[in-house]
Amino acid sequence: MTKKRAGKTEFVKWFGPILDALRALGGSAKPREIYEWIGETLNIPDEILNERYEKSGSLKFPNQIAWARQYLVWEKLLDSSKHGVWALTSKGWETQINEDQAHEIFLKWVKVFQELREEKNTDNVDKEAEKIIQIQEESEPETSKNTLKPTLLEVLQNLSPTGFEFLCGRLLREYNFENIEITQRSHDGGIDGYATLKLNPFVNLSVFFQCKRYQGTVPTEKVQAFIGVMETNKRSVEKGLLITTGSFAKAALEIEKSNIKLELIDGERLVEMFEEVELGVTPKTIYEPDMTFFEQYRDKK
Repeated sequence: MTKKRAGKTEFVKWFGPILDALRALGGSAKPREIYEWIGETLNIPDEILNERYEKSGSLKFPNQIAWARQYLVWEKLLDSSKHGVWALTSKGWETQINEDQAHEIFLKWVKVFQELREEKNTDNVDKEAEKIIQIQEESEPETSKNTLKPTLLEVLQNLSPTGFEFLCGRLLREYNFENIEITQRSHDGGIDGYATLKLNPFVNLSVFFQCKRYQGTVPTEKVQAFIGVMETNKRSVEKGLLITTGSFAKAALEIEKSNIKLELIDGERLVEMFEEVELGVTPKTIYEPDMTFFEQYRDKK
């Protein structure tokens, strides 16, 4: 990373100045105020302020400042307001960052994103850093977060087995399940948890669930084995949920259709469930032009 640090990772040198600028400006400011404060205070030459990336054509200085701000948000030194005002957190007010510390912050987040994508394999940090830097050169933070960060499914697939089981229990609570009991440590016949769903004031539905972190297709025999456990379990239940980050074969889906007690939840549906209750995810609003609306004004004279 030494070579890259002297070159493409130069954006990290703005971490400290952004915090300094905000302190000098009273704790909050518009981006342009911060650009101007840094440019004037550090006597940044015009050729640097007006330099553009060769590939994207965008101005390098404001883009680097914007990316530096994003890392400071992740570090909880700036708040994540989306109203065009950057503001210090209480931690940010008290924090001073030199360039070495800024570089360590950058590497920390490189490793965080890599571990979430690659099952905690940190052998190729340099390669991951180059990829992130390339993304940053080609786009602004708000337009490339989805490229930089792992998808929700990637995050779920790379949780620990126990962590995934407890998270599934948390998700069920969001859907009004009660009496969640995680049984992973007791190895209760392949059942990872029990829960109760209150259908109405008179009727409760007893459920147990099994959680499988897969990146491919869950073998159909695993589904059949789950049914076997469901039928022979010492605790009487009305429904069995088999939750996976992978997918199910057509044969498994046919089995589900013929068994009223079986519910298969694949990775796609699981992501939708997280999004519906906004658990661990942040919704984003994307505005697109309504061409039908603007068409009436296109040729107006």
